[in-house]
Amino acid sequence: MRIMGIDFGDSRIGIAVSDPLGWTAQGLETIERKGTAEQDAERIRQLAEQYGVSKIVIGLPKNMNGTIGPSAEKAIEFGELLARVTGLEVIQWDERLTTVAANRLMHEVGMKTSKKKKSVDRIAAVFILQGYLDSMRN
Repeated sequence: MRIMGIDFGDSRIGIAVSDPLGWTAQGLETIERKGTAEQDAERIRQLAEQYGVSKIVIGLPKNMNGTIGPSAEKAIEFGELLARVTGLEVIQWDERLTTVAANRLMHEVGMKTSKKKKSVDRIAAVFILQGYLDSMRN
């Protein structure tokens, strides 16, 4: 069964899924947050069903000193909503610096600025999910 990774933000939600064996993460899509949190959770439920997802890993944007700030509180609330809507286990995963790493990767591969905005959250979701998958193997 696959695992889904989520980079939750105020404007966009990046989505990634693992391969069926749980070895690698691939970017899936970016949800533009134009509706309600419930509508976003429903779209994620649809994707989870379509891809046979067994659990969800959502990034927890802790402060650099490890404390929970407003962004992390929003991610926790959304994770709780996802658990109710999908019926799946939702794991909070420390995502510090994943967006920085995603931006660095896009810069290194020469991605055009116009495409970066639409890709950064999906790539950050890949980093979140891959970090979780790697930790499960160790």
